[in-house]
Amino acid sequence: MNYVLHHNEYVKDSEVNIDIQDRGYNFGDGIYEVIRVYEQRPFTLDMHINRLIQSAKKLDFSLPIHAETLKKQLAGLVNRNQLKDGIIYVQMTRGISPRNHLYQRNEQPIITAFTQQYTKDESLTKKGIDVWITDDIRWLRCDIKTINLLGNVMAKREATDHNCHEAILHRAGTVTEGSSSNIFVVKESTLFTHPATNLILNGITRQLIFELAKQSNLRIKEEVFSVEQLHQAEEAFITSTVMEIMPIRSINSDIKKTLEIGPITRKLQALFQDLIKK
Repeated sequence: MNYVLHHNEYVKDSEVNIDIQDRGYNFGDGIYEVIRVYEQRPFTLDMHINRLIQSAKKLDFSLPIHAETLKKQLAGLVNRNQLKDGIIYVQMTRGISPRNHLYQRNEQPIITAFTQQYTKDESLTKKGIDVWITDDIRWLRCDIKTINLLGNVMAKREATDHNCHEAILHRAGTVTEGSSSNIFVVKESTLFTHPATNLILNGITRQLIFELAKQSNLRIKEEVFSVEQLHQAEEAFITSTVMEIMPIRSINSDIKKTLEIGPITRKLQALFQDLIKK
């Protein structure tokens, strides 16, 4: 039996009740984080909780408990569920109130979290994935990790319908990110990725790539690039908490482009695995 963290208590997942007046249920008025667990240890937990706090601040509410308390609760959930390798999903909604577009500032935010087993597909990590190019139809505050994910899920469905693993999004030809990932391209031994503006989520793994690149003297630039430039890339990969560093082997749309999984991608993959082990 798995347990869920809900209202500061560990509850059996079969016994969790979500109030129909929860603003997350009615409006998607909430935020979330997905935290990777390796060998029963939450990875980059501090970074995830800090981003959760920042997302809440941008939506005009805050954690109902101290951040350190939440970290202990999530670690306790991992132990209670005996999760060795997988993820923690933690969600915070603005709270419960009669349905009204206008929110009040005295509502009590609600935190819910659960764990899920996950095993990485090593074959994909080695051989890469196929991606599908499509329009970015999301709202203009993609920097907030909100539970409003309709644009993302529609893009993911479209990619899957074209036998691809991920959708790469663009706004009027400018590549932003994936439906559930950030994207990097390599050109002339330099890494390029979209700047951390309101148009993308500043992924935790994305941030780690900057640290690893700096440590390894790899050139990296936050600079916009076009779909056309994506097709001209020498290497490309996506990053996310779940997929880590995933090479792109083909780009699909009206034009198809096949990519090699190059030395920079492989080097970063190795450095990332070393970071996990540490």
